Amino acid sequence: MSRSTRVLVVDDEPAIHRFLTPALVANNYEVLRADNGADALKRIASEVPDVVVLDLGLPDMDGKEVIGRVRGWSEVPIVVLSARDREAEKIWALDRGADDFVNKPFGVGELMARLRAALRHRMQRAGETPIVRIGGLEIDVPRRRVTRDKEEVKLTPKEFDVLALLARHAGKVVTHKQMLHAVWGPAHEEDTQYLRVYVGQLRQKIEPDQSEPAVILTEPGIGYRLAEPRDSIMPAPS
Repeated sequence: MSRSTRVLVVDDEPAIHRFLTPALVANNYEVLRADNGADALKRIASEVPDVVVLDLGLPDMDGKEVIGRVRGWSEVPIVVLSARDREAEKIWALDRGADDFVNKPFGVGELMARLRAALRHRMQRAGETPIVRIGGLEIDVPRRRVTRDKEEVKLTPKEFDVLALLARHAGKVVTHKQMLHAVWGPAHEEDTQYLRVYVGQLRQKIEPDQSEPAVILTEPGIGYRLAEPRDSIMPAPS
C-alpha cells in the first residue's frame, strides 16, 4: 500500500476496539473509531474511510439503518461484524448494500481477507471489469467467454449471466434476491429454484469436482460467492 488504507471501526464494545485496532495497524491500516451510528455517519462523511467495519447492535440505531443511510450517498465498502447470526439479518444487510458479513466471534485472518476482498471489489467497480481467473478457469466478462484449462466452456446465455454476476463480485456474497433481480428481473426475486438449477448446471461445467465445489461456493440460506481469484487481469485495449 502506498499509504495506509483508512478503516472505520463502528462498535460500542471497547473490548472490540482494544482487540481489533492493533491487528489492523499491524496490517498497515489507519484506524478510525466510532462508538455509535450517529458518529459513524459523521465520520464516513467527513473523513471518507476506505472501508467500514460495522456492528449491527449499536446503542443509538440499528446498524442496518446506518447501511441504508450511507448507501444513499456513498459506495464505501461495508463489512458487517456482528454477533447476530440469523440468516434474515445477514440477507437484510447484504441486500441493502453491505459488502460482506463476518460473525462474532471471528478470526482476525478471516476479517482481513474479507476487508481485502471488499477493497478489491471497490477498485474493480471504479475501473473496467477484469478478467477473473480462478485456478484453470478464466471468465472474460466483456467477451462473454469462459475457458477451463484453455478449453472453451459452452454456456447458455443465462448460465453466463449468472456466472458473470458472480465474477463481477468475486469474493463477495451475492444474495439469492440480488441474483434473481439482476438475471431474471424483479418479478422473479422469490424464485430460488431458478438459481439452484442454473448453479447446478454451471457446477457440472466448471467445477473440477462437483461433489466439493471450489469455484461457486454456497452461503446456506443466503446466496452464493465466487471463490477468491488467484489473480485478475484487465482486458487488453481494443
